[in-house]
Amino acid sequence: MSVIEKLTKSAHLIDMNDIIREGNPTLRAVAKDVTFPLTEQEVILGEKMLQFLRNSQDPVMAEKMGLRGGVGLAAPQLDLSKRIIAILVPNLPDKEGNPPKEAYALQTVMYNAKVVAHSVQDAALAEGEGCLSVDREVPGYVVRHARVTVEYFDKEGEKHRIKLKGYNSIVVQHEIDHTNGIMFYDRINAKEPFAIKDGMLVIE
Repeated sequence: MSVIEKLTKSAHLIDMNDIIREGNPTLRAVAKDVTFPLTEQEVILGEKMLQFLRNSQDPVMAEKMGLRGGVGLAAPQLDLSKRIIAILVPNLPDKEGNPPKEAYALQTVMYNAKVVAHSVQDAALAEGEGCLSVDREVPGYVVRHARVTVEYFDKEGEKHRIKLKGYNSIVVQHEIDHTNGIMFYDRINAKEPFAIKDGMLVIE
């Protein structure tokens, strides 16, 4: 049975055993574009990737399935060298602890996503980045573009162009990197992991 056949079986829920770890060559390969119309498997895969992220953010499901929390997942992390990424960024409660009006700041499956324009300004998350394919902490600022314009296709083959900034921008860049064989720690300054370039935005 092929990887995609296993992942898209109706009873299968993606879990940590499906996610490959650093050292696996698929994580360093440049993934192939998908062609349209998508196969049924490619559509189902996108939905299952999004479902994994939902499960990983649900404390009960995450504990039951032994999942690490995630906001993004790329097909290469499932040992599939295809340009498919799923993004699920929750909105946080307000200062009074009230739940957000919209549950998610970004909830989408992107096919053939690419950055087509970006800001001159760089940005990094204050607490650094983690990755479901990396089982260790790698301290340092992961330097990315503060703002990006991303083009991608949805499962219907419709083309979209969105502008992203802040945390959403960082998450999408991290996942697009996976489809280009780039790991987050490639973007940390090896000599000075916490160096701040002029004008760099540090996102709390």
